Amino acid sequence: MNNFHYSRAADVADAIRLLAADPDAKLIAGGTNLIDLMKENVERPSGLIDISRLPLRKLEETADGSLRIGALVPNSDLAYHPLIEQRYPLLASAILAGASAQLRNMASVGGNLMQRTRCAYFYDTATPCNKRNPGSGCSAIDGLNRNHAILGTSPSCIATNPSDMSVALAALGALVHVAGPSGERTIALADFHRLPGDKPHLDTNLGTGEIIIAIELPPLGFAQNYSYLKIRDRLSYAFALVSVAAALELEGNAISQARIALGGVAHKPWRSLEAEAALRGQAATADHFSHAADLLLAGATARAHNGFKIELARRAIVRTLTQAANATPQSQAHKKIA
Repeated sequence: MNNFHYSRAADVADAIRLLAADPDAKLIAGGTNLIDLMKENVERPSGLIDISRLPLRKLEETADGSLRIGALVPNSDLAYHPLIEQRYPLLASAILAGASAQLRNMASVGGNLMQRTRCAYFYDTATPCNKRNPGSGCSAIDGLNRNHAILGTSPSCIATNPSDMSVALAALGALVHVAGPSGERTIALADFHRLPGDKPHLDTNLGTGEIIIAIELPPLGFAQNYSYLKIRDRLSYAFALVSVAAALELEGNAISQARIALGGVAHKPWRSLEAEAALRGQAATADHFSHAADLLLAGATARAHNGFKIELARRAIVRTLTQAANATPQSQAHKKIA
């Protein structure tokens, strides 16, 4: 770990000012990802700006029925908050599918959105990696790529986004509120993370000096017909090979609204508006779910070791939509697939 200076932000404006004064500094709250990256010399910030004491820990309803979540709300507090459990159980389920209780106690909502890929080559500073060292190459493309992306890849990067929480937020249509030198603005969660393109070192569309201040959930929470299914190599403390967040609104057996987001398969949570539109007005049947899976996975590209992910994702989509339609969501306490 390299030398760095430490400062503590007094408020959001102070954090923005400190970032502007030192663009090579990093914000730190729970530190559950950043500290690991610093220990491995993957991240080498000139300074750390502590934002853990900023007043961003509130969870409050808005006038239009949305729910605004402060960026520093711990993951555990969010998952077990009564309003989340009652109105947005898909989000609670996704959070509880990720990491360990100890990490969830420390990790913040904003930090979860900002966590970086768990690609082994990204962590190995002895190997080329365009995310770590732009222009050096991608070792995963011709290397061991079993855990890597099948959708939205580029010749520069095939890494995946590791967040479970972000997959549920994408399905729910969440908004990300950010503040920066030019004031505040809102980014749709679907547009917050980036596909790699030729700039895989840029994970998000945050501007220079901007910080996350809140996440906003729309009024519709799909509280009855939902499921979050995470397929992994072991039942606990592992990142997803494939994960699926599914949310439906049903009128009898007909689907009036559908949301599906995938994790573990792309550089960002993966949605297909075409697949969701294809489900609307249809009966909640395996055939229609299978067609939606085909649309979601259109253009999927296999590498030497991850071709199994395409069929795994297809089956997981159908299984998760079936769970949602039957109102039998996947249990995160008993991780055996229902």
